[in-house]
This record gives sequence, C-alpha cells and structure tokens, in this order.
Amino acid sequence: MTKYQFFCIPDSNRQQFTYVDMADEQFMEQKQQLLAAGFEVEDDVIFADTQEEAVEHFKSNFIYAVEEYNNANFITAFASLVIIAYKKITKKT
Repeated sequence: MTKYQFFCIPDSNRQQFTYVDMADEQFMEQKQQLLAAGFEVEDDVIFADTQEEAVEHFKSNFIYAVEEYNNANFITAFASLVIIAYKKITKKT
C-alpha cells in the first residue's frame, strides 16, 4: 500500500485539495512547495493501493476514520477481511 498525504486550501471545506505520494523521492520538496503556496496538511496520512482509492477515502473523511478505527480491533478487522475477500472472490467469477 502507498502512503499519501493530503493538503487543502484553508477554508475551502476540503474542496480544493491535492495529495503527494510520501514514497516519492521529491516528497519533502513538494510538501514545502505546497505549504509555501498556502496549502495546509489535512488529517492523517491515508494508505491506499491506488491514487483513486486514496482520494475516495479522503472525500469520505468520516467513513475512512471509522474504518481505520474498526480495523484496529482484531474482531472487526477479521470481519472486514472476510467481507473484502468474499467481494474479491465473487468479482473474479
């Protein structure tokens, strides 16, 4: 999974945003440029398999936070694993 950091223009209600792949060699330089341009770091980092998935998690805001909280508990994490595995298996057939 890739780790993304999101940046927003203040007072834009999370509508004007961008993100940076934290594994990118230019990450710190890009971050400094965004901060100098008036963006602010928004929330915690987001782990996702694709950029689209990261944006979806960012836009869902509360839902992503709840998923992360639930996955911190073994029982709910295991239930999520079973559901995701089932969806992937049924999608392939």
